[in-house]
Amino acid sequence: MPDFWNNPKLSAPILKEKKSLEQAIGRVRKLESLEGDLEAAMELAEAGETEYLQEANTTYDLLVKDIQALEIQSLLGGETDMNAAILTINAGAGGTESCDWASILYRMYIRFAERKGWQIDVHDVLSGEEAGIKNATIEITGDFAYGLLKAENGVHRLVRISPFDSNARRHTSFASVFVTPVVDDNIEIDINPSDLKIDTYRASGAGGQHVNKTDSAVRITHLPTGLVAASQTQRSQIQNKENAMKLLRSQMYERELEKRRSAQKLIEDSKTDISFGHQIRSYVLHPYKLIKDHRTDYESHSPDDVLDGALDEFINEYLAYAKEAVKAK
Repeated sequence: MPDFWNNPKLSAPILKEKKSLEQAIGRVRKLESLEGDLEAAMELAEAGETEYLQEANTTYDLLVKDIQALEIQSLLGGETDMNAAILTINAGAGGTESCDWASILYRMYIRFAERKGWQIDVHDVLSGEEAGIKNATIEITGDFAYGLLKAENGVHRLVRISPFDSNARRHTSFASVFVTPVVDDNIEIDINPSDLKIDTYRASGAGGQHVNKTDSAVRITHLPTGLVAASQTQRSQIQNKENAMKLLRSQMYERELEKRRSAQKLIEDSKTDISFGHQIRSYVLHPYKLIKDHRTDYESHSPDDVLDGALDEFINEYLAYAKEAVKAK
């Protein structure tokens, strides 16, 4: 077909599948190579060359780690699991406490992405009145970014001694996390321009020379659904409008996917009120230290590590749980 490479609607799905197959082949070849290196090191160690014992142990650890990663990727078979992710954090009721908790979650996901070497683009951040953030929207690009981060959809609850309470009382705070896949440009999302309300406003800044003195920030509201997308990180209003439209398209695409997945109820059940009784995960820092996922019952007694981005075990447990839940239906 002569126009194949010039037609994104035809070529993009093929190229995406090609990349996925190449990655799968690469992972298998890497495992085969590690297996060969392990066998060779063990043979040399058994022959009396004890210096190869450490090499065998190191190679074994790498092999186990790669096999575990392959097992997790086998759980990611959704049509958008390989896509980049749009992650939105919203503080719940509670003023400064919830805004501070939202900022802690914001840092946690930034650190998680950094640990994986993923690309991070901040589209919109609205600061709290006294501390923290009211909401934030970030785009995270990397292998299976959406497939992994979709496990974070829902309400997150924090219990701690408040740093803002002079009486050092224990407080409970809530924030919600909503994750959508970045929609490929070749996927058609029907958006009628007459259904859009587009507002421009002055982007917030650090003050002084950094304050944007033009109305470059853009907020787009899709009137029929009430979906809202905003971008203020670019100096150009045109670029911010393009980013906001991309965010809106991703939200609308996720909305359509949820209609198809409605029988599963896995994601829909987690997106409820940002309040007590609806949380998917609790982070308790006082009177004891414990993080518990209420969907899988997986626990960690190292909250400092988790809040610094060590989310893999929680995500892996959820993916396995979700797959089993789908099988049971």
